Amino acid sequence: MPELAREEQVSVAFVELADTLVQDFDVIAFLHMLADHCVALLDVTAAGVLLATPDGHLVDAAASDERTRLLEMASIEWDEGPCRDCYKSRKPVSDVPFGTDEAMARWPRFAPRALQAGFTSVVAAPLRLHNQVIGALNLFRDRPGALDGPQVRLGQALADTATIGVLQQRAVTEQMTVSAQLQYALDSRVIIEQAKGYLAHRRATGVEEAFHAMRGHARAHQMRLTEVARQVLQGNADPSLLTPPTR
Repeated sequence: MPELAREEQVSVAFVELADTLVQDFDVIAFLHMLADHCVALLDVTAAGVLLATPDGHLVDAAASDERTRLLEMASIEWDEGPCRDCYKSRKPVSDVPFGTDEAMARWPRFAPRALQAGFTSVVAAPLRLHNQVIGALNLFRDRPGALDGPQVRLGQALADTATIGVLQQRAVTEQMTVSAQLQYALDSRVIIEQAKGYLAHRRATGVEEAFHAMRGHARAHQMRLTEVARQVLQGNADPSLLTPPTR
């Protein structure tokens, strides 16, 4: 992309990731936005975000596409993978090609699954502020070569800014404790996943297309993604959202 256009996109990304002091802040939609910005701005194919619960367990919070979400879920189930290592060590995971002996020894189940999904390598960046780490960001590539240094630093900067945004919003929400807010985010994730499956069946589409339809509807009507998902499950969503797309 032209350099000016790229600079504008980077500026927009940081502004959006810093703008969390709003009444209807939705942490799951916010982290999906982080993943989308990473794919748009970096030389990566996909991005995924894992959040930590108050007791230190990782949960899949956002992903740029469905194959990444499924891979992240497998990582959690197996308790292995770059995001897990990144969160536990509180340090970035350098560019690791999945087809190497190092990757296969380090992640004996995750690395083959990542290759099967079409990914060739990964970088993981902690969601951190000083000594506090609340999760990790995975950046996947599907072509040879490593992510260069400036892009790795930009990815970490996006992750850091998102972390500040989440913690800043959490700090000003006086009626919710840290644990309660994280639990709310996890509950929202469950509702969204259930709605994706229901809407995919109702519209006769894939779950990824159903999710994009919900996100688009939420943005167009200035609604929280979780509220749209709840309406879908309760059967009172806008009929235009429930109608199968014209092929």
